[in-house]
Amino acid sequence: MGHGGDIIRELATDHREVEDAFRHIEALPPGHEGRKELADRATIELIRHSIAEEQYLYPAVREHVPDGDRIADKEIEDHATAERIMKDLERHEAADPEFDRLIGRLMMEIREHIRDEEDNLFPMLRQSCSQDRLEALGDKARRAKSMAPTRPHPSAPDRPPLNKILAPGAGLVDRARDALSGRGKD
Repeated sequence: MGHGGDIIRELATDHREVEDAFRHIEALPPGHEGRKELADRATIELIRHSIAEEQYLYPAVREHVPDGDRIADKEIEDHATAERIMKDLERHEAADPEFDRLIGRLMMEIREHIRDEEDNLFPMLRQSCSQDRLEALGDKARRAKSMAPTRPHPSAPDRPPLNKILAPGAGLVDRARDALSGRGKD
């Protein structure tokens, strides 16, 4: 969940971890219950990652990157699409054919989002933001991930200040639910 380094390094490492979970899902046959467990773990990490981006990365993009408002708005819309898919996915077991359709759609959306961030957004931010600022944002992103929700909340605010105020409370409730259900445990 927390890797160290500047915000770009932190988030890129998250990307690798999610891609690893996706590869494991793809390696299992349709209907295998391990696909659901892996999808839950990927969802937990994706939600935490999204919260950190929405609280710290995208405001920095708005502030430092030319045309940053448009770029941040597009990225937030990508998050909203993925979160709706994850919410739908939550209701299906691995044996349900709808699970396969939804996990396939989620992987496609997330992979496209990752490619766009790593090929475009991250280089623009690195060019327009000081290393000290990127390091400070990395620290803030790690703290945000540690308190973030672990389940999709598509109607929750996705922009500061409301997301910074409400996310820790939702995160506390989600982590309690996860602890009771065993969701996300190895």
